[in-house]
This record gives sequence, structure tokens and C-alpha cells, in this order.
Amino acid sequence: MFTYTPLQGALSESTASQSLIELDGGVKLLIDVGWDETFDVEKLRELEKQVPTLSLILLTHATIAHLGAYAHCCKHFPLFTRIPVYATQPVIDLGRTLTQDLYASTPVAATTISPTALAEVAYPYSQTPSSDNNFLLQSPSTEEIARYFSLIQPLKYSQPQQPLPSPFSPPLNGLTITAYNSGHTLGGAIWHIQHGLESIVYAVDWNQGRENVFSGAAWLGGGHGGVGGTEVIEQLRKPTALVCSSRTPETVLSRARRDEQLLESIKLCIGRGGTVLVPVDSSARVLELSYLLEHAWRTEVEKQNEVFRNSKLYLAGRSISSTMRHARSMLEWMDDSIVREFEAVAGGGASKGQQGGAGNRGGRDGNPNHEKAAGPFDFKHLRLLEKKAQISYVLRQAAEDTEPRGRVILATDTSLEWGFSKDVLKAIADDPRNLVVLTEKPSFCEGKPSIARTLWEWWKERRDGVATEQTSSGDTFEQVYGGGRTLVVKDASKQALEGNDLGVYQQWLATQRQLQATLQSGGGTALEASVDVADDVSESSSESEESDTEQQGKALNVSTTLGQASRKKVVLTDEDLGVMILLKKDKGVYDFDVRGKKGRDRMFPIVIRRKRHDDYGELIRPEDYLRAEEQDDADGAQDAFQQSGGREEDKLGQKRRFDDINAAGKKNAFGQNKRPHFNRALSADEQDNNTAHANGPVGDELDQLEDEADTTVGPAKLVLTSTTVSVNLRIAFVDFSGLHDKRSLSMLIPLIQPRKLVLVAGVEQETIALAADCKKLLSAQLASSTGSSQNAIDVFTPAVGTTVNASVDTNAWVVKLSDPLVKRLKWQDVKGLGIVNVTGFLLPGGEVLVQETEENNDADETGSNKRQKLEHTPEVVGETSTALTTYSKPNSNSSNPKALPTLDVIPTALASATVVRTAAAQPLHVGELRLADLRRAMLNSGHKAEFRGEGTLLIDDSVAVRKSATGRIDLESVALPSFTAPGGGGMMALNSSMGTFYAVRKKIYEGLAVVAGA
Repeated sequence: MFTYTPLQGALSESTASQSLIELDGGVKLLIDVGWDETFDVEKLRELEKQVPTLSLILLTHATIAHLGAYAHCCKHFPLFTRIPVYATQPVIDLGRTLTQDLYASTPVAATTISPTALAEVAYPYSQTPSSDNNFLLQSPSTEEIARYFSLIQPLKYSQPQQPLPSPFSPPLNGLTITAYNSGHTLGGAIWHIQHGLESIVYAVDWNQGRENVFSGAAWLGGGHGGVGGTEVIEQLRKPTALVCSSRTPETVLSRARRDEQLLESIKLCIGRGGTVLVPVDSSARVLELSYLLEHAWRTEVEKQNEVFRNSKLYLAGRSISSTMRHARSMLEWMDDSIVREFEAVAGGGASKGQQGGAGNRGGRDGNPNHEKAAGPFDFKHLRLLEKKAQISYVLRQAAEDTEPRGRVILATDTSLEWGFSKDVLKAIADDPRNLVVLTEKPSFCEGKPSIARTLWEWWKERRDGVATEQTSSGDTFEQVYGGGRTLVVKDASKQALEGNDLGVYQQWLATQRQLQATLQSGGGTALEASVDVADDVSESSSESEESDTEQQGKALNVSTTLGQASRKKVVLTDEDLGVMILLKKDKGVYDFDVRGKKGRDRMFPIVIRRKRHDDYGELIRPEDYLRAEEQDDADGAQDAFQQSGGREEDKLGQKRRFDDINAAGKKNAFGQNKRPHFNRALSADEQDNNTAHANGPVGDELDQLEDEADTTVGPAKLVLTSTTVSVNLRIAFVDFSGLHDKRSLSMLIPLIQPRKLVLVAGVEQETIALAADCKKLLSAQLASSTGSSQNAIDVFTPAVGTTVNASVDTNAWVVKLSDPLVKRLKWQDVKGLGIVNVTGFLLPGGEVLVQETEENNDADETGSNKRQKLEHTPEVVGETSTALTTYSKPNSNSSNPKALPTLDVIPTALASATVVRTAAAQPLHVGELRLADLRRAMLNSGHKAEFRGEGTLLIDDSVAVRKSATGRIDLESVALPSFTAPGGGGMMALNSSMGTFYAVRKKIYEGLAVVAGA
């Protein structure tokens, strides 16, 4: 059984992707946890309902559309972090930087609490919350995001994996998942799911064509830029179901023409002293764009092009340096041309790098004669910006320049709804010299079109005129004038809660904690503000080993939750604290009346430290082994921290970083150096002199700029302000989405030959039209191969929330094998599958064969032979003789009508009657021959082999091998005239032809697996 349900992104213009696959036995797979730029929690309601039934999660791409809601679900959905998640290593690393960039850039991503949930807890307060309150949920911190992504299990391409199920999942029964390269993004995956008879290929947002950074999809075997074949690889061929995206670009350009149009558009703008804004994402397609522009700048500067030499190139994003650091460490996941470029630089960089210290400072002093050779992502001209103050400085400098100077700014995000791209757009929109280049078709959300979608609609309308330009190769492209249209830009900010709003929020938070602790065993920690839980409070930790087995009642769970809340910022009364008030030093309470109390309030609150263990035994606590001088230093630093205004309870249980521990005794490890600055201009590797040029020229005034500290701490609400911008700049569109086109689909789907096709991830008209075309292609192929005009290919186009049954159309029966038959089976391994040829005697359900025994066997004390024998003479089709064989039911009174039929060994009495059948059980040849493999094998054997015509392999000009559409192999030998060889030999040509014939036949049989008969 196989059912498919799209949760987001089907038959709509939203790019968000969420898919639910249910297999036989109740196994549920969630593929992608996508979101869109609205960050609407209502779109995750159906996913939240499915969480307690999920078996595992697969992630496809490191984009907002595929994993934007992952951290939100881990933070706010109970049990979500207990579900195993699988993805490739680039998706894990780049997805982490993307999520950190998202939550650091906009408070909208944290989402707001629904007014209905607030109204339920607002009755004790005089002020009832309205829909305008917009109380924000707690957003995951940087440490929490890192921990969530560390839970994901990394996979490599073409690596079959039998995943582990979630604790609340049924057995997976041999489920196997395999990731293949999908192109489009770094580490993007086409998932192959094998479960029983179901072979499912999930391919959403893939690209068959090679790009500058990314290799094409692995359909034809060229997974990493290698030369692919003409046939789909065996693992992805003929699946029982193919789930494919129907979103395709409207205009298809070759890679060279696409790159040329972008560079020509930028050249025209910076030539007139304008600023170019290119909205990009922060993890996926940004690698393709940054690589293209950096190398274009290198080429033009070497040609002494003054336009490019006098222009600046920037890449802005909150975590963009981390993204580029990961990219430099994952070159093996990119196209082969990137690997060769890196090897060429690494091979010739040693001699250049031995020129002394000046060579390492080439990026700083700007002298190209003393500069190391730069790798693919070692930026010489592209300057990384990670602070809003740096963006403001660059834009202010552009406005104050007396002489026009071109600037190109790649900024996150593509939607222009969050990130630095919105700030840049507001600053440059009024100048007609400037240009904004959209690199992909923006998604559309009902009632809330993004800024990028609005600009794209203006580009399509062309209401205020078009400037037609021409590239050096003769292609024309258009830039649309803004025409002074007004654009409403909404800015989001946080405001701390006060007064009644704070009380309502605290009451709601306490209620949610109680519900989580009551509804799930082990207590909920999704709303905890801290990542790490101290050992001394482990009694309330969700990681407790005893919490899964000991059920102590709802009252105790609620009391425990209140104990958790008392350690946080939630204000609870003394009555709520109960006996735990004795542990609060600030209360000054040293006695507690236990008379008439129930539960844990009757006992003194002693804290039992839970011992933590790993594979090597009990974990060691380093603080228990401090020397006397180290303990004094730690105590002194702790006193200094308390005197500086810090609270003791904020320090306890918090992890310190390695460099903070090393700094004990030298600096205040608990003070100003407690945590590193994440919003820094340069990453750690960029501060190394050997790679100082990696992010372009550094050491300028931009490094000294710092953002204003966010003073909003604790509970807050979302405040939206609107700004009207007059748009006079030009708008251009160059498709850099890197998605497959209709031509690729029409070519590959007949080669893949799926038995069922499910189309998702596209607008309704596009999906329905594509479904009709694919149905014609597959039906025509089926008719040509089978000779039947019957339409047997099902193409599904489900809407969001609609479940379709895409199970394989086979008749399968389940039988039980008897123990004697199992002992006689001789299994043979064929390409990872166990195959055996079986001949047996099939009995009805609940019945077993028994041997004829003497009457005194009934007196056996063990009772092993005490069976109720029923005389029966089974009929053998085609035979007139009868056999004296009996079979019985162990207990006829309690027989199960649903018992499985049993396949047993053929009894001796029936052996003679089945001689004809057993003789027909000849060895089977299992497998499929590929003519390309046969040609390679014959060439290695010293024969001449070449393709002639369509599907014909000619060997030694005498033997022809043909393969029909049904897989049948035809072998023909050409009869050559005989002649007498010198020296008395005869019939040499004929013998040579027959020798080639038998050699070819032998190679064909060697390529097939032989399964012996039984």
C-alpha cells in the first residue's frame, strides 16, 4: 500500500513543500518541512496533527521552501525532536546557517500566538487581548538551532540506508532510503524509497542541466558532472510511483546565454554609476550567483576593464560567512569543474605562496603580484557584509559620492520580505539609474503578495515602458521602468510586553507547559528557554530515563511543570511553588507545613543528581577535579559576576565555551567574554593571514562598524510599520532558479517508465496540462511495448490535503512457510536481494501436514504427536492416482478463520505424482542485460564491438545482438563462406563465427544471475 498526501505546495503558486507518504503497516514518512515568506502557523496545523504518527523525516533542499519550518516544529511541537531525520551533509550545514539567518533577520519568523489561545487564559485580567496584540512565540536561539540540526542523520549520495523508526512508529519492515543528486542546490536529493513491492522515487525541484557550481541530476548517471549514459540508472528506473514537481521556468535559456544576460544587465547599470540589487537566498542559489559574479570580476579586471575595476561587489547576509565557509569545505559535492579548479589552484599555489609575508597579504594591500592564487570560493572582489550598519554605510556612501560609482549588492532574501534586500531596495528605489534583478519567479500567497512578487508582476505588465538592450552575442533582453509607482513596504520590529499584556503571556506560557507535561510522558520541554538542563534539576528533564516508565499522575506532572516554570522568568505565587519554596533562597522560607498536604508536598524536596552515562561508563564532571588554585579562580570569577549584576541562577547549568574555560584566571570568563559575537564581519577562517583574501579586501572602515544592541529581552509582541516607497528604478528578470524544463520532463519520464505518476509543486493550470502530456507519452510508450492500446498509466494531480492511492497494481498473497521447508531453502544473493525457487504443497489456513504414525504414538507423554488426525486425500490436477496423506488442525474448536495458508514440503506419497512439475523447475536467469555493458565486456575480451543502427550491437562483424522493448535478447550469427587456410586448415571463417557466437552467449549468461530450481 502506498498513499500520498501533499500538505503544502500542490496546485498552487506557493513554493512551500510538505509531503506525507504512508506505506503498508502504518509507516509514515514526512518529506520536507517547508514554509513560505508569510510564516503562517495555520499552514502547519495538519503537520502538527501528524507528528505523533510519523516514522521518519526526509529533507530535500536547504531552502525555506523545504526546511523553513524545521526549527519551529522542533521548538513548539512536542515529540517532533524524537522523530529521526535524514538529509545530506550540505543540507544540514547550509540549512542551519539559513535558519540562523532567518531568525536573526526578522521577528516575523518567530510567529505570533493566535488570539483564540490568548483569550482562553485572559479571564483573570481586566484587559482582553485583541487580534492586534501579536504576542510573539519564543524563537529558537542560535544554540537551539545548532542542536536541532545536529539531530539530523547525514547521508551520502547512492548510500542505501535502513533508517531507525521513531519510538511511536510501527516496525519499518526493511524500509530502505537512498539519496541521489538532484542538482538545483548543493546536496539536494532525489529520494528513492524501497518498501516491500513499492519502489518510490521522490523528485521535487531538480535540474538536469549542469551549471557553474552544481552538477546535473543523477537520472542518467552523471551525478557529479560526469558523462551520463543514455539510460536512466537502474535504481531509479521503472519505479512503482514517481512523485515529480511540475513547476518549470517560463523561458528556457542555455547556461551561457543566461549568464551573459545577467552580466550585460549589471554592466549597463554600473556603467552609468548605478547600484544593482540582486535578491538571493542565503544558502542555495547564492553559491551559483556569487561564483559567477566573482569570476566575472576576475576576468574583467585582468582585461583592465575600467567599468568593473571601479565598481564594488558585495554579498550581504546575517550568516553569509558561515555559508561560504561551508561551501569551501564541500567542494566534492559540486560539479567536477569546481573540483578541477580547486586542484589546479592547490597544485600551483605552493610556489606562489612561498613569496613571503607579502604574498599572504595580497588581499589587503591590493597588489596582485604578491597574491596567492584564489580558489573557487576564495573571494578577491566579493565583499561579505553581515551587519546592518555595514549596509547602511555602503548605501550612504553611494548617495554621497560626487562621482558616480557602480555597486552590485547580492542580498538576502529573494522574497524581499526580510533580510538586507528590503533595506537596500528602500534606499535605491527612487533613483532611475539603479536596477533590481529578479533571479527566479517569486511565489504567490493568497492575499499577501511579497515585494518580489509585486515587482515581478510589474515586470510582466511593462506598463511604464521598456528599455530593450542587446548582448555582445546578439541576444536581446528587456529592463522595465518603474515609472514612479508606489510600493508599500512593511517593517517588523519587537516591543517588550508590559503590564496586563505580560501577565496574559505568562499565564498562557504556564498553561502550555502544563498541557505538554500532562499530555505526553516525560514532560514537555519545547517551551523551555534554555538549551541545556542542569544535572541538579534533572527530575523535571524530559530526558530522564525513568520518565517513560513511571506514570505518577496528572497532578504530579502539573506540579513538576510548575517547578520548571518557577526556575524561569514566569512569576508564580508561593502557593504555586508549594514545597519547592524551600529551595528558593530569595524567599527566605525555612519551614513548610505538610499537614493535610498530598503528593510531593508531603516530603522535603531533596534533589537527586541523575548520573549520566555513555558507552564508556559514567560521565566525568570536570568541576569535581579542579585543583585548589583553579577552584579559587573560578570562585573569584563567580563573585565578580555576581557583583557586576549577574544572577546566580542564570549561570547555573549553562555551558561555557572552550575558549571561555581557557580564559579563566586571565579574563572574566563569566562577564563580557561569556559568549562570542555571532554578528561579526569575518569568520574565524577569514581572520587567518593565509586566507585573508577569501572574502575580498578587508581591513577597511567596514570592519569597525557595529550594530546597535537589541534591547528587547524576554516576552515581546510584533509591531508592523508601513513605509511608502516610490519606485523609479529599472526591473529586470533573468531566470537563475535552476529548475528542470518541460523538455527535460518529456525526455526523462518515458525513460524512467513509472507505473504511477504524481505531479505536485506547481500552479493548477501548469500541472493539469503537464499531466495530460505525460499521460499521452506514457500511454504511447506502453502501447508500443505491449501492443495494447489500453491506457494503464495513472497520473495523479492531488490538491493540498487530498490523499491519493498510488499503490502498485499487483496481486500478492501472503503464505506461511513451514519449518521443514525453510530448512531446505537455498537462498542466493542477486544484487542485494535474496532469491530462491520454491516448490511446495499449499495447505489451507491453520492446517499442517502430519506423518503417518502408529497408534501407540498417542500415548507419548510429551504430547508432541497428540494431534487430531483427519483422513484426507488431496487431489492433484492432471493425476489419477491418490496419495494417503493426512493434515490436521491443531485445535478445530478454536481455529482462526483468518489464519494464513501454509506452504509445506511435498509429502513422500505425492512425490511421484509431482515428478512432472519438479522436472519443470529449471534454473532461472534473473537480471537485465545492457548492451553498453555487453559491449564493454566484449572489448575487454579482445573482440571488436560497435553499435550499428537502433539497439543493435555488432561483434566481430559476424554476431548481432538486439534488445527489444520488452527486454528480450535476440542473438544472431552471420554465416560466412568457408575457405581453406594455408597449411591445410579448413573452415576457419565458419569456426571463427561460431566461436564468437558462443563467446557472446557466454558473456550474456555471465551477466545474469542463475537461481537453481527447487
